[in-house]
Amino acid sequence: MDKNLYVVLMAGGVGTRFWPYSRNNKPKQFLDVLGIGKTLLQSSYERFLPLCPPENIYVVTNEEHESLTREQLPALAPHQVLTESMRKNTAPCIAYASHKIQKLNPDAVVVVSPADHLILNEGDFQQTIVKCLEKAKDQDKLITLGIKPTRPETGYGYIQYLDGKQTLKKVKTFTEKPELALAKTFLQSGDFVWNAGIFVWGVKAILQAFQKYLPEMAEVFDEAASQFNSTNEKQALQAAYAQTKSISIDYGVMEKADNVYVWLSSFAWSDLGSWNSLYDNSSKDENNNAISAEAMIYETRNSVIKGPKDTLIVAQGLNGYLIGAFDNVFIVCEKDKEELFRRFVNDLKTNPNGNDYL
Repeated sequence: MDKNLYVVLMAGGVGTRFWPYSRNNKPKQFLDVLGIGKTLLQSSYERFLPLCPPENIYVVTNEEHESLTREQLPALAPHQVLTESMRKNTAPCIAYASHKIQKLNPDAVVVVSPADHLILNEGDFQQTIVKCLEKAKDQDKLITLGIKPTRPETGYGYIQYLDGKQTLKKVKTFTEKPELALAKTFLQSGDFVWNAGIFVWGVKAILQAFQKYLPEMAEVFDEAASQFNSTNEKQALQAAYAQTKSISIDYGVMEKADNVYVWLSSFAWSDLGSWNSLYDNSSKDENNNAISAEAMIYETRNSVIKGPKDTLIVAQGLNGYLIGAFDNVFIVCEKDKEELFRRFVNDLKTNPNGNDYL
């Protein structure tokens, strides 16, 4: 266990592609998505307990989910839950947490991880983090974890790396979610990995990168940081977020910096970003249906059936569908049509009563 290791769990997303299971009042990181008795946030928190003191784990979430975070992780002290007043993507969130940690430990090495991903064989994951920690201690590398691809996946970003003998490779390019033909090319080339969105770096290294590649954001947070850990912190943070543009850490820093490395990882990983990914990681019946509901199923295959125990779902003659009952929403939709879920949510936002269903 390393006292200089800190963990930042990003728990501020809304999981639009997982609607209507993931809702504004309870996004997917707060849900027991796989039916294992723990939410994704709780699983993420427990994953890091063997690696660092529990007081070194921080959660960044939207202020409307602060009480839910504390309810699910009661061991966290008040200062370990960092709240955002508005969603501005990952760069401001990381800037905020980095300044908080730097004040406590200028030599800190930080792991930044989404709170809603699935990681199997956690021992392999923890060994990977320990190895990356050693590489990041010199405070001059920005490390991201890459997952060796097993299929031409179009739902993930890709990282191309420069060849070398070590497992830690210099990054050549980042590519956002590609079309299928390009994903097949990436898989065949052998020098691309999936971008897991999990980072390891020294706190000095990432704050220097902000100053170099996002100077306006760095200036805003440098000023706000003087009020952190005081009664004026919330006010200073709100002012900082109001002045900050919405941008991801990938676009803002990682794609521009010249000291970015990728660790080639082999642990089983999924971002659980869609109904298709949930289907892929769920147990299935003899007709390849992933069923988590009271259900009567006839001539139906390759589908997800999900709902509460007090609601009976009867399905017949469907192939490759999501059939779900979630509070006040019932949905029947082809599960592969990931882009439609964003459309459903956007259409509801223009509906006078739409917020009742989001």
